[in-house]
Amino acid sequence: MKPKRTILSVDDNEQSLSYRKIMLETRGYRVATYGRGEEALERFRQGGIDLVVTDMTMPGLDGPHLISAIKNLSPAILISSKVRAYDHDSQADVFLARGMYAPADLLERIRLLLVRKRGPKRMQQRSGQLPPQFGAA
Repeated sequence: MKPKRTILSVDDNEQSLSYRKIMLETRGYRVATYGRGEEALERFRQGGIDLVVTDMTMPGLDGPHLISAIKNLSPAILISSKVRAYDHDSQADVFLARGMYAPADLLERIRLLLVRKRGPKRMQQRSGQLPPQFGAA
């Protein structure tokens, strides 16, 4: 059984946070939820986070600043209802407009980012198994 991936979900809207947590947990992910960017950053620094999904506008440390702090260590998805206010210089891997995407879209983006983070699968030979010999008589 492959290990569960851990997603850090950050949003000051409790309803959005709860919905996202249920959706991700039913798909086999571990989910750590936080309502403030500062708390989420502290949890991220403890390790074990594979991907971050964050709201753009929050009191204190907002989504773009949270992503800037973790960007070299984890892929990130930024979600916002303010499409026009989207910061094009954001370091998020994916930007989704709240209410403008289907849950399946979010799940597919998460899957693709986690595959990209993991890297391509390597072909492994079983121990003791030799490659086939061609042209041997």
